[in-house]
Amino acid sequence: MMASSGPWFDMYLSARDSIVLNFNPFMAFNPDPKSEYNDQLTRATNMTVSAIRFLKTLRAGLLEPEVFHLNPARSDTDTFKKLIRFVPSSLSWYGAYLVNAYPLDMSQYFRLFNSTRLPRPIRDELVTDEKARHLLVLRKGHFYVFDVLDQDGNIVSASEIQAHLKYILSDNSPAPAFPLAYLTTENRDVWAELRQKLVSGGNEETLRKVDSAVFCLCLDDFPMKDLVHLSHNMLHGDGTNRWFDKSFNLIIAKDGAAALHFEHAWGDGVAVLRLLNEMFKDSIQAPAVSPQSQPARTDSPAAVQKLNFKLNDALKTGISTAKEKFDAIVKTLTINFIQFRRGGKEFLKKQKLSPDSVAQLAFQMAFLRQYGQTVATYESCSTAAFKHGRTETIRPASIFTKRCSEAFVREPSQHSTGELQQMMAECSKYHGQLTKEAAMGQGFDRHLFALRYLAAAKGIVLPELYLDPAYGQINHNILSTSTLSSPAVNIGGFAPVVPDGFGIAYAVHDNWIGCNVSSYPGRNAREFLQCVEKALEDIFDAIEGKCIKT
Repeated sequence: MMASSGPWFDMYLSARDSIVLNFNPFMAFNPDPKSEYNDQLTRATNMTVSAIRFLKTLRAGLLEPEVFHLNPARSDTDTFKKLIRFVPSSLSWYGAYLVNAYPLDMSQYFRLFNSTRLPRPIRDELVTDEKARHLLVLRKGHFYVFDVLDQDGNIVSASEIQAHLKYILSDNSPAPAFPLAYLTTENRDVWAELRQKLVSGGNEETLRKVDSAVFCLCLDDFPMKDLVHLSHNMLHGDGTNRWFDKSFNLIIAKDGAAALHFEHAWGDGVAVLRLLNEMFKDSIQAPAVSPQSQPARTDSPAAVQKLNFKLNDALKTGISTAKEKFDAIVKTLTINFIQFRRGGKEFLKKQKLSPDSVAQLAFQMAFLRQYGQTVATYESCSTAAFKHGRTETIRPASIFTKRCSEAFVREPSQHSTGELQQMMAECSKYHGQLTKEAAMGQGFDRHLFALRYLAAAKGIVLPELYLDPAYGQINHNILSTSTLSSPAVNIGGFAPVVPDGFGIAYAVHDNWIGCNVSSYPGRNAREFLQCVEKALEDIFDAIEGKCIKT
């Protein structure tokens, strides 16, 4: 079962908009349960070592495969895991097929490390250099590199890594007047041209160190005030202390708040979430250093190289322009969140309702209450059950959610709680069907995308369907939604995909529902979240047989 992912890579890499806000999302780690381990230096050392341990496991081919269970009771068991281990890989698919569990494609994982997206005119390029052994560290807009793997590929001792990070944290030189990182926030064609200027200005070697680094660690000099501040900081920050083109940036604030911010062309949330989960678990269960650990006595000034870039006037102007554009757009972004504590997955499953369908129904009800209409809605779904699979779209807005939302929002008094429960059950059943179809490659969005791509590639006149206003409308996703839940994740987020849209990151936990929403000036995220909260209250009231308050 092979999926053709080429056109999808093209779609991301040919997009010329800035990757910040338009494409790159973030996922934040929960704090370390042992509070003293949230010290910035301690956590940065432990997270870095855990990430490199993951890299080593991945490259040794020892990472346990991801499996998609259509019927978890039969296949998510130790017996199945033991059994499947002894089946040759060419046949293991059949064993999985018998119990309805599909090993997931992991071809994206090799781009997690030593990788970056290079700006090129027309279409960017993904590059990976697995031979590089150094880490890139950003602090106050300065760039540093030092080796985290030795010649034999072993991890450099944790106390040495700690010493080098301590040395970087103690550098008190002022922030650069022209922070280079702003260039990665530019329109891709503009950045491609400026990058050529950097290369011809004698910075090629230095840039290669940035591009080939194992990953980019960003050390921020301030604590996080709250989850809204954290979301803004991890999603975009001030533009000086991230290299947005890297496959991922590991960001660690002064108070140890940590997140992965990632570039989206090379891979999807699945691979990054796996890295995040493993890093979190490993850094807590087997931390490389403790708050009492002494950094190694090592010659950090010799081991750590501070990168210096030669900038001419054209580049300085380019950086200043990029900063102006970046500051202007970031000022317009609002982020807000709610935590609905009345119940979550456990309660909803007991009611035989799909937890995801309930969250999606709440978004439909909220938008209807706020703006009086139903709009194009997008929910991403991984298709990693296929070789090289990326994503498919679940279309959560349906005749079922429309009917149900209208009943709740417009005429609650005209329906008995029994009728409302019946409608919710229909929504849940249909949403479950859509989710299974999407995961198994039976959605319509990627299919139509591929046909359009082929028409363009073959120079065929674009079929009329694609010129229909309805096609335009369904691809103008006002509600763009994405969910992930994991004990390691505190919160995640992304910007709206259209100027008049919402970016909705949500998670249905065991006993509560979290929702983090972004908007631009055309929409009001705070008000939308109040409507989501009201919708969830109404849904829970209806489940419990209570009257809906108007």
